[in-house]
Amino acid sequence: MAGDTMIDEETALYSIGTVAELLGEHPETLRVWERRGLILPRREGNRRKYSNLDLLRLKFIKYLLAERGLNLAGAKELTGMYACWEKRNCKGGASKNSSIPVNESKPCWKRKGTYCLVAADKAELCQGCLMWKMCQDCQGCR
Repeated sequence: MAGDTMIDEETALYSIGTVAELLGEHPETLRVWERRGLILPRREGNRRKYSNLDLLRLKFIKYLLAERGLNLAGAKELTGMYACWEKRNCKGGASKNSSIPVNESKPCWKRKGTYCLVAADKAELCQGCLMWKMCQDCQGCR
């Protein structure tokens, strides 16, 4: 239809209050997670704005803390091992029964009930790395 627009999953849509309500968390909790480097919402002036992908990241962080028993440092360490954590075009994972090879020990943060795909090329692991220039220390690239 003419005039219809698709909303990009990275479009900043939600206020901190809306996201806190959707997650069942206090807004200050989200601010703490941001200060600890777990999430980086967009800013419009002084206001934080969260995208749909930010919401998925926050749900995964909440899962790690509440259901897996990690503390904030552990959650930050673990999310840092996901090459696609900040990757814009991540397609998400696949189920155990799919024909695509998956890492069954690594649940996908983006698609609940799926697992991260196995990288065909180890260098692929570092393409999503936030500090790829320092990748010589990355064990996944050797």
